[in-house]
Amino acid sequence: MATADPAAPKQPLALPDRTLVAATVEGRLPFQARLKSLTPLAGDASNRRYFRIELTGGAARSVILMQLAEPEAFKQSEEAVSGAAHQIAELPFLNILSYLSKAGVSVPRLYHYDQAAGLLYLEDFGDLTLSEACRDASAADVEAHYMQAVDALALMQGTATTLADSNCLAFHRSFDVPLLMWEFDHFLEYGIVARQGKPMCADDYVPIRRSFETIAESLAGQPRVFVHRDYHSRNLMVDGNRLGVIDFQDALMGPATYDLASLLRDAYIELDEALIGRLIDRFLDRLATHREIGTDREAFRRLFDLTSIQRNLKAAGRFVYIDRVKGNPKFLADIPRVLNYVKRNLQKYPELEILRKHLTPYVPELE
Repeated sequence: MATADPAAPKQPLALPDRTLVAATVEGRLPFQARLKSLTPLAGDASNRRYFRIELTGGAARSVILMQLAEPEAFKQSEEAVSGAAHQIAELPFLNILSYLSKAGVSVPRLYHYDQAAGLLYLEDFGDLTLSEACRDASAADVEAHYMQAVDALALMQGTATTLADSNCLAFHRSFDVPLLMWEFDHFLEYGIVARQGKPMCADDYVPIRRSFETIAESLAGQPRVFVHRDYHSRNLMVDGNRLGVIDFQDALMGPATYDLASLLRDAYIELDEALIGRLIDRFLDRLATHREIGTDREAFRRLFDLTSIQRNLKAAGRFVYIDRVKGNPKFLADIPRVLNYVKRNLQKYPELEILRKHLTPYVPELE
């Protein structure tokens, strides 16, 4: 069943012991190297910190150091999860990393894991996210980047779903109705009540939640595939001709549209609608090369739009949560973009008029 996600650490993490890091670099990595510098990297909304270790004296020029909030705390997902009880014997990040690596997905190589110190030494994909690569790019280059991202998603979804290894944690949790509703309720709690500073009227709350349940049941009723859960432009690293996939530790089973909606209805970069249509077609074409699918493309597009509504509302609520609970306001500026996606999708389908009518008074961006 869904559970509330853990709060952020109450105290800042102590910096990694430089002497320990230097000794690890010299004696525990699969290549010869020495520590040159240890530089903090810009943080995200997680309970982890990242550093770049610049190296000398070896083939690799740098390594990424991931520091866990607590050595064993990362065994718990930072997102709410749903699924059968399953004993977690290793870090979800390492479990999913191993599985995706076997599936041929471009994930970072693990060089060393210092379990006692809560430090992971990982392959460095560089600093260029898909979001940054597209910021000032031409329309043709943006499309080329996103075609690569769609191809990588089709490969990951097709291959990782087909392998279906029960040792992989993702196969023991799923986007069922309780989890999808937890995410909808997360939006109501933070995206409306906390953001507006007042409770909702029952005359609006009841039809809104009933509409959310209808969407959740539709999504949960779809065939389940391997879902990254956070497949967007800031978790895809452009490393030369390679596209690296990161932040996959919350992977689970869910509808084929979820990661695609995360990518194409991104909180950080808005794509042209015509391009989105071409990318959806490309995704379905590529997915068909990995496994048999019998997809009605019009029905898939409707499901994609419903998934986008769910995903974008959850993101809006999450961004307020990160501000109010974790004290990080940097995602607030992205709320209007994701809510604008919701507005367009609500207007697109007449059967969503009741949801639009009752939601709009609480969400100015939907007017």
